[in-house]
Order: sequence, then C-alpha cells, then structure tokens
Amino acid sequence: MTPPRKSPGKRPTVIDVAQAAGVSPGTVSNALSGKRKVDADTRDRIEAAIQQLGYRPNQAARRMRTGQTNTIAIFSSMPFAVAAGPSKLGFLMEIAASAAVAAMARNTALILVPPIANPEETLDTIAMDGALVVEPAADDPVLSRLIRAGIPTVCIGRPPDAEIPHVDLDYPAIAELLIAHLFEVGATRFPLIVGASSRPSNLAFKAAYGAAARRRGMAEIMIEVPEDQAEAGAAAALSTLISRGEMFDGVLVPTDAMATGVMQALRDHGLTVPDKVRVVTRYDGVRAQTESPPLTAVDLKLEAVATLATRQLVETMAGPAPGAAIPGPEPRLVVRASSRQSRG
Repeated sequence: MTPPRKSPGKRPTVIDVAQAAGVSPGTVSNALSGKRKVDADTRDRIEAAIQQLGYRPNQAARRMRTGQTNTIAIFSSMPFAVAAGPSKLGFLMEIAASAAVAAMARNTALILVPPIANPEETLDTIAMDGALVVEPAADDPVLSRLIRAGIPTVCIGRPPDAEIPHVDLDYPAIAELLIAHLFEVGATRFPLIVGASSRPSNLAFKAAYGAAARRRGMAEIMIEVPEDQAEAGAAAALSTLISRGEMFDGVLVPTDAMATGVMQALRDHGLTVPDKVRVVTRYDGVRAQTESPPLTAVDLKLEAVATLATRQLVETMAGPAPGAAIPGPEPRLVVRASSRQSRG
C-alpha cells in the first residue's frame, strides 16, 4: 500500500484514500456505500488508509449528489411494554443496537423509531433510504405504509406476506423447543399465555401448543393477553386461572414482559418456581436473566439476526431485491433454574 500523504489543513478526499490503498476512487466509493461487493483484502487496505488519513465522508455533499440520506430506520409495531419495558434493554433495543453497528460499517446511520400511533402522518416526516421492521403483525400499518411508499424494507421475523424480504426466526422451531423442554422436565399440564395480536410469532406458538396438547392428550389452556397490557395483563390472567382452582405445573409464556407478570402472580399465590410450577419464555434478555429464579429461555442470536437483516437491506437499497427469505441462526435453548427437573 502506498504510504498515505496528508497535507496540513487539507481534508482527505476519496482520491487520497484511493491513492493510499492502491485502488480506484470508484472502488473506495463502493466499499463505503456497500452498493457493490469489494473483496476482503481490498476492503482491508481501504479501511487502513481511511484510518491513517483520518478520512471522513462529506455526507452533506453526498446527499446533494445522490438524493440519498444514508439513513435507515428500524420500526416495531409491538407496544413499548413488550418491545423494551422498564429496563429499556429489551428485545427491540438489542436488535437496534446490533443493527446500528452493522449499518455504521456500511457508512449508514440508523434511526430507532418508537411505536407510533399514526404511521401515515409520522412516517412522512422521517427521511430514510430503507427500513427494518421487527416482527410485524398482519395488516401492520407501518409495514403497509412503507411498502406503499416504495421504501426498501426488510423484516426481522417472518412477515404475514412471506414474499417481503426478511430474516426468518423460525417461530415453530422456537415454540417446539420450549414445549418439548417442559414435557422433558416433567410438566404434565401447562397453560400458554400469549399475546392477543396476529403477530406471526404468536400464531406459531398457538399452533405448536395446540398440536402438542392434542398429541399428549393434555387439556388446552390458552390465554390471550393484549400486548399493551404485557406484565400487568399476564399477572391478572394467571391470578384468575389460579383463583378458579385450575391445576397446572408449568407455564409457557413466550413474551418476556408477560413472563415477569406470570412470576409475580405465582409469588402472590405462594406457588414456588420450579418446585410447584416450571416457567419458560422465548427471549433470553435482561428480564429472563435477572428474574428470581432466572428463567429458561431461547438464545435467538439477535446480534447475528440484526446484522443479516441490515446487510440484506443495504443490498435491497442498492438494486433488485435479493431472495425473499434468509434463514436466521439456529435458536438455542438456555436452561435455567425456572424449569429445573423434578427430583421426585
């Protein structure tokens, strides 16, 4: 690589970077934008030259030249109580943090858009080149608005319209992992406490639970909770079940915010976990890890998921959309004290 030369007081340009890396200015632009593939060795040389020269792209000039904002937005139609919750370190935040890092590596900024009541009006005020949508429900207003506006969009999780580019989290496999685990540790009768929305993840858990209950001859106890009620709604629903005298030795509660409510209800009624009741949830986040006892959950490998989705979005923005679905990483069950196997 040609030793970089930096004139005092002169801002380095793409031409300076290209000369230092021994490549053309176009190759540098491709590496920065991610619009065309640049081999790893060439990219390493370009990145080294950028660091040595202290090069920073002139984003204002780029926007004027291309009409692009070099910005993507990430949306979720989940209520904030489900997507993040009091810790502010929930499902949506973990995805957003990883997506922001992946976007920055492609010279793109990421905007986190909280749940919005009026997407038709609000989306018109957000300048973006593309969007990530986290686990959209059927007839999701945010996703519908983005598609109508022609904004390149990639979903995290299978959307209701499977033709939309997305990273597939394989909801049925996740549900079956948790259901099989409850049976393996000795649970014989357990309710499913699930979000009431038509989000594909909720639908997959309902289908997998119903099928497993029929195979085992287990009575189905399926309780739907409005997602905006999250923790409080799940606590109230389980308290009602207990007060009716329903007997159960496990709880399948996919949404971690609802799992927190389930644990509170069990404590309120003197039902110890895992001795009396075993509890499992889907997302291995802060809530699952810090609950008492810690909850068995699933490592969804969200960092890898967010990186895959961001790369796919950048490719989609650059030209024709790639294949509609990218398989997500294989989920991994994380067994904790909340579902310890009975010693009896």
